[in-house]
Amino acid sequence: MTGKDLAMASENELPPLKRILMDFDRVIHKYSGGWQDGTIYDEPIKGAIEAIYQLRDAGWEIVIFTALSPHGEKRNELIREWLAKYGLGELVVTNTKLPLTVLIDDNAIRFTNWQETLSHPALSERK
Repeated sequence: MTGKDLAMASENELPPLKRILMDFDRVIHKYSGGWQDGTIYDEPIKGAIEAIYQLRDAGWEIVIFTALSPHGEKRNELIREWLAKYGLGELVVTNTKLPLTVLIDDNAIRFTNWQETLSHPALSERK
């Protein structure tokens, strides 16, 4: 199934959920030079490829979740090609937030309640 197929499937069509949505840039792809016209220019973050294999071997479905870019599906295809270079070409790459068990993202704040969320250091004023 593609990311779009998974997003459109009814709950009855989905397998029991054991899915990790994993951000691409700064979680898998080093992204040391920031955005550069949508190209994927860097190596994997140390341990990322091995971690994906380990999670997959433990029965997790890994889906690469990346924000929409000006390059849209073309960027997703570039990500698929990069993943294939590292033996992970079968992974789904999507811009759609699918039902998930876990999200791994370098910019996430874990929500428990609004008081704790609003006091998170990432939301404080930058000086």
